Amino acid sequence: MALHSAIKGKLISVIGDEDTCVGFLLGGVGEINKNRHPNFMVVDKNTAVSEIEDCFKRFLKRDDIDIILINQTYAELIRHIIDAHTSPVPAVLEIPSKDHPYDASKDSILRRARGMFNPEDLVR
Repeated sequence: MALHSAIKGKLISVIGDEDTCVGFLLGGVGEINKNRHPNFMVVDKNTAVSEIEDCFKRFLKRDDIDIILINQTYAELIRHIIDAHTSPVPAVLEIPSKDHPYDASKDSILRRARGMFNPEDLVR
């Protein structure tokens, strides 16, 4: 199945809590590649930060992934790695979780985007 999807297009990967991952998996995001590696990681209170870092780095290296969705809570734990990723693909999008609302001031992509545009240019 993963090979078929890779031919048709690229994948979305998810690093998040159980509710976030289950929601995306029910939406059809879940895939396992030919090496039997999934495109998602369920993080819980017992997950070490090093495991999140390793998973994120694996997703960055995979050529079948174009978007990485990560709960902002876990993105904060590996902020140094996310900030070091400057390539547009895979795009890293921080998303809220059920227990932690989205905080735009912490989103590194949004901070970069704000630096690219002058707010006065957007006013008509």
